[in-house]
Amino acid sequence: MDQILQLGPLALPVSWLVLFVAWQAGSFVAERRVRRQGRTLSLHGWLLPFAGWASARAGFVAAHWEGYAGSPASLLGILDIRDGGWFPWTGLLVALIYGLVLAWRSHPAGRPLLWGLGLFCALWLGAQAVSRALAGPPAQLPVFSAVALDARTVDLPALTGTPVVINLWASWCPPCRREMPVLLQAQRAHPEIRFLWVNQGESPEVVQRFSAQHGLPPDAVLLDLPSRLGQMLGRSTLPTTLFYNAQGQLADLRTGEVSAGSLGQHLQRIEPPAPTKTPP
Repeated sequence: MDQILQLGPLALPVSWLVLFVAWQAGSFVAERRVRRQGRTLSLHGWLLPFAGWASARAGFVAAHWEGYAGSPASLLGILDIRDGGWFPWTGLLVALIYGLVLAWRSHPAGRPLLWGLGLFCALWLGAQAVSRALAGPPAQLPVFSAVALDARTVDLPALTGTPVVINLWASWCPPCRREMPVLLQAQRAHPEIRFLWVNQGESPEVVQRFSAQHGLPPDAVLLDLPSRLGQMLGRSTLPTTLFYNAQGQLADLRTGEVSAGSLGQHLQRIEPPAPTKTPP
């Protein structure tokens, strides 16, 4: 689960910052080593990371193709990298093959690029290991209750035993509106998962009108006029979607708009295992 650096309304994934620093360090080392030969990396300094990036994205899209093939709009989502869908190992493998081919052909940039790629991997994987080592126990469903549009009170801790998806949203938020159909479709496809849309800071009249226009189920839309849940979770950026497993533990987090493909990846982390069939 990615950590988020919250700078006011701006939310930056820590993994992206680590990735950028590691890439810059690897590029610096590769440039230094190739200049010792009186050469430059030329286009290969950009083609190798681009090949890795494109392959990481392609690997993710291939694995979650059903989420991108539903409509022309979904197909355009393949190019929208803001949904956070990547397979890093696919990208690293392609980048390694790229560097090895250059080295095998005795290209001046081959070995320097491999040195830079090695440093990139060491920094990136090292940061991942440190992050996991420092991570505390998973957060539990917060002690929070609110009234839904059907006038019933929903108590979050009482939902333990069922996977829960909590979407923090507001009607004035364009990404919130764009991802509503994706979340609604996922709710219909996964009846074993409880979806909750917790509105942040808007009046009941506004929430009621918006929910009716977009077909949100009244029993799943919660009113949170003081934005108390967002404050409790330390999440002021909208939309934010939290994924809790059946044990009530936070298993995944997405800050920003989700696509059908990236949502499918998040849901896999909280879906209960399929029941085993006992022989007759």
